[in-house]
Amino acid sequence: MSVSSNISQEDNKINIVVNERFDFSLHQQFRDAYSQCTTKKFNYALDLSQTEYMDSSALGMILLLKDHVDMYEGTLVILNPSDTVNKILTIAQFHRLMTIER
Repeated sequence: MSVSSNISQEDNKINIVVNERFDFSLHQQFRDAYSQCTTKKFNYALDLSQTEYMDSSALGMILLLKDHVDMYEGTLVILNPSDTVNKILTIAQFHRLMTIER
């Protein structure tokens, strides 16, 4: 389980990738992946294509990311969630809060 991020200043974009399980054990890694990014109007992409499992704490962490993005007037897109993860996002109605691209 791991979280990685890649910041591109020239593209005003940060990509965050969560591998395998997205649960509370990744809380600090996930927060560290974006908290240093305080540039206004940045584009955040949360890539969940490698995420096989996600629990309710992961939903909370995504909401904290959304708060961070909103504070800095950025945009947030969730990319390529697996069928299982997409079902969880749909049940939680995250499509009403942010863009989910499959």
